[in-house]
Amino acid sequence: MSEKYMGKYRNESARLQNWDYGSDAAYFITICTKDRNHFFGEIKNHTMEVSPAGAIAFVLWHEIKNHAQNIELGEFVVMPNHIHGILILDGNNAGMGNDSDVGPDVGTGLDVGTRHALSLRLTLQQSPPQQSPSNPEKTIGQKRFQNQGKNTISSIVGSYKSAVTKYCNRLHLPFGWQSRFHDHIIRDEQSFQNISRYIINNPLNWSEDQFFQ
Repeated sequence: MSEKYMGKYRNESARLQNWDYGSDAAYFITICTKDRNHFFGEIKNHTMEVSPAGAIAFVLWHEIKNHAQNIELGEFVVMPNHIHGILILDGNNAGMGNDSDVGPDVGTGLDVGTRHALSLRLTLQQSPPQQSPSNPEKTIGQKRFQNQGKNTISSIVGSYKSAVTKYCNRLHLPFGWQSRFHDHIIRDEQSFQNISRYIINNPLNWSEDQFFQ
């Protein structure tokens, strides 16, 4: 798998408002349930035993590739109160030129909370760009309030969350998502492999997980 995605990584921009979340890259996605309730099942003997809601979350994640363009799926896991998955956008940048506007690698990467269908990006204590009062320039992040895009991480994850909620409601299953999700731009091959292993081993390490309850 790793060779297939060589060259598809992007350095995470310290200027998060200026990152286009429709750009080709691999993204590590985490979505938690409302109040971190165990709607998706339980870990027993280091194995995830999914509930009906967990089965829906699993099946619909793998349906993403049938409803979004230029996307591949990396590792994925359903846990009792959250899901982890890797989404790889590959093809959105065709004909767009280089990535010279992308900022430097920030080293450890950043997990940034994202609302259900709208990225909210922090400027990390940087001064906002200077704007002309008569003709203010909006950042990519600000433009998301007007247009989320049809093939961005926010729109894809928002559609997934909505679909899971809809099917759970149809079956009268107790379920709810938290209002945010978390994304992390995978910056290189080593990070991709480390995150993939983390996802695969998540059930084995449940007792040490930050979302363990």
